[in-house]
Amino acid sequence: MLSGGATGTGAGASGAGRGRSGALKLALTLGLLNSFGPLSIDMYLPQLPELAARLQTSDALAQATMSVCLIGLGIGQLVAGPLSDRFGRKRPLVLGVLIFAVFSFACAIAPSIELLLAARFLQGLAGAAGVVISMAIARDLFEGAELSRMLSLLTLVTFTMPIIAPVIGGLLSNVTDWRGIFVVLGGIGIALTLLAILGVRETLSTSLRHDGPLFGGTASHLGAVFRDPLFMAVFAASCLGGLAFFSYLSMSSFVLQDELGLTPQLFSMLFAMNALAELGGAQLSRLLVRRFGPRRMYLAGQVSGAATGLLLLGATLAGAPPWLFLAFLALFLAGIGISGPNGTVLALTRHGGRAGTASAMMGMAMFTFGGLGTPVIAELVGTTALTMASVLAAGTVLAAAIALTIVRRLAPRH
Repeated sequence: MLSGGATGTGAGASGAGRGRSGALKLALTLGLLNSFGPLSIDMYLPQLPELAARLQTSDALAQATMSVCLIGLGIGQLVAGPLSDRFGRKRPLVLGVLIFAVFSFACAIAPSIELLLAARFLQGLAGAAGVVISMAIARDLFEGAELSRMLSLLTLVTFTMPIIAPVIGGLLSNVTDWRGIFVVLGGIGIALTLLAILGVRETLSTSLRHDGPLFGGTASHLGAVFRDPLFMAVFAASCLGGLAFFSYLSMSSFVLQDELGLTPQLFSMLFAMNALAELGGAQLSRLLVRRFGPRRMYLAGQVSGAATGLLLLGATLAGAPPWLFLAFLALFLAGIGISGPNGTVLALTRHGGRAGTASAMMGMAMFTFGGLGTPVIAELVGTTALTMASVLAAGTVLAAAIALTIVRRLAPRH
């Protein structure tokens, strides 16, 4: 069902969301604009070992080029989300995507690891606008099970990027180095800027924007969000889930290539297959959510993730063959695909007029907590299959515990 927040200037977009073709077009546009996470990370994952060698730095600092981008993506959402609640969705979106393109080119010419880290942080900070505002636009137009279905459809587009990006990165590694990949990212940023200008209509009516001082209005919205116990429970579970997911994301290149002996091209293919598993989980949720509701789908995804996290840890400790290790990783990602869209629905249930701020907090939970925790763990105990499996299992089990004890009790049943 369409949310009552999509009025006024959002009427055209609301109409676009009603028909099947309109929904597909909307999902394609928002999915592409929501793709800054996978675009910024996955395309150059195969090049991480080469980047470390070329800049004469450690594996941990090479991983940190991903972590600082993730932290930027998290913090930037805290800026872009409230700005979109104050000034509307489109203007902050266009500006953020354009700045992302600029700093992508800056990454390509960075002469040292220190400057690359700074440019990557700013790249993520700007790209956060696409991530959070695309989610806010979806919340402007839909709610409940229909919002979950739209987010799963949006995921169909967004998760195509983790499938395509590492494959493209692996192919580009045959003709260019890591700098060339950032040039390609800059070109993609320019294309997405044009998409934001030409393909996105304003969806937040002026009557729903807070018209007080910027920081005062933002503080009021944050206060309302943090007083919501359901939001805070999903937020805490997302922090732990983010730590698990980004341990896989940042460590898998080293574990699968250095420890298991995969080539960059084979790693790219397997990484893409894992993204396909996550995509499959999201589409399974889309098919079932009308029947079972966002609450039950969210709990099912959390339990599935915890079970496969424990199985992965057990397989690692037992010295199981690599194919079993990879199979459990794929199942773990499928669980994320099921829980992710439904967790967003539950978190935003009571925050239609604050969708930008609430979406920003959810995005910050995953990107910042995961981005901060993973490099610290890698520096302390090393980047190994056991480290990755241990962090993944701990994060998923704790997230599932919160889901089963708190979210289950507070979330609406339908």
